[in-house]
Amino acid sequence: MSRTKLEFPNSEGETLVGLLETPPDRVPIARYALFAHCFTCSKDVAAASRISRALAARGIASLRFDFTGLGNSDGDFANTNFSSNVQDLLAAARKLEQDFEAPALLIGHSLGGAAVLAAAPQLPSVEAVVTIAAPATASHVQHLLSGARGQLEETGEADITIGLRRFRIKKQLLDDLAQYGDADHIRHLNRALLVFHSPLDTIVDIEEAAKIYQAARHPKSFISLDNADHMLSNREDAEYVAETLVAWASRYLGLGKHAFEPSTGTAPKVAPGEVLVTEIDTNFLRGLYTERHQWLADEPKSVGGSDLGPSPYDLLLMALGACTSMTLRMYAKRKGMDLDDVEVLLRHERDYAQDCSACEEKVAKVDRIVQRINIHGNLSAAERRRLLEIAERCPVHRTLDAMPRIDTSYLEEDPS
Repeated sequence: MSRTKLEFPNSEGETLVGLLETPPDRVPIARYALFAHCFTCSKDVAAASRISRALAARGIASLRFDFTGLGNSDGDFANTNFSSNVQDLLAAARKLEQDFEAPALLIGHSLGGAAVLAAAPQLPSVEAVVTIAAPATASHVQHLLSGARGQLEETGEADITIGLRRFRIKKQLLDDLAQYGDADHIRHLNRALLVFHSPLDTIVDIEEAAKIYQAARHPKSFISLDNADHMLSNREDAEYVAETLVAWASRYLGLGKHAFEPSTGTAPKVAPGEVLVTEIDTNFLRGLYTERHQWLADEPKSVGGSDLGPSPYDLLLMALGACTSMTLRMYAKRKGMDLDDVEVLLRHERDYAQDCSACEEKVAKVDRIVQRINIHGNLSAAERRRLLEIAERCPVHRTLDAMPRIDTSYLEEDPS
């Protein structure tokens, strides 16, 4: 499979960024799909990336993109609302139509599902719509913002925290959501509809799926995701959605036989505790796999890469920063510290310096990682000093300090 970065303007002229997943060379493109991610998520959330890759493996090219103000897309999230999300979807559909082919399939996860239901009537090319863990109407999201309602009414702006991330919102978001409390538009969808939902979803109750199904006219289908969580965090759940989605869509999109060939999933099998790195192209793009996760590594376009993933040094810094943040949170919880949030900013520097003061004639490159920690909370000076000490004791930090030995051999020579 291949991946292409797409950029296109939203209705305000700001640049939106998306990724188009296309099938491997041996599999022709049957149709194009457009994927809308969940509220405050991004195109790179696991459910979106896994389902898009799985669809591409089955012959459906899939575009997923970041809504305005999220991920890699330009704009201020505080100025966005559900109406602007719908407009972003229409802009993405235009991009597909201009450069490739108009989308025949719309897929939306969570609030993205409500968005595709609203956008579909404005896209004549769309023949089928799929929602995953979606509310029937956008107004359902208002309960996530209830804690900020008082401040929004008073000042017009407020900070909210969703999934440990802070977002600035404005009252216009609430006002806009309030306009989308009626599910009547679903009755007039006039497209084939498939509803996925888990009865165990704690974010969007399965009653919302019932509302969608009851409002829609035939043809319509419902598939229960059994033990899946709202975010489809297990790879098996995302792959199940993709496989059943393609089988269902074949009736309405006229997919070819290649779409039904048996699949072993979107990622190779990796043993627990191991990491596998594969070549995706012959430049720098690499697939990164663990037993249950997958990601990409790449290099910037300026050095010949495709800029579709972090560089190896970026990944190294991310590993250290993630470990530092996790260690501080664990320590603060254990000690009962009033720690609200942790941010870790890292930079890799390669300075020319002497290895030691005794070897003046030998100049070598000396690597340095600069780590800056920003902590929020009601903490004393002593607690802040202690957290800084603990930061240097995270396992990845200790591993880097220890300069571990790296044993390299050919796979067939590995005695294990």
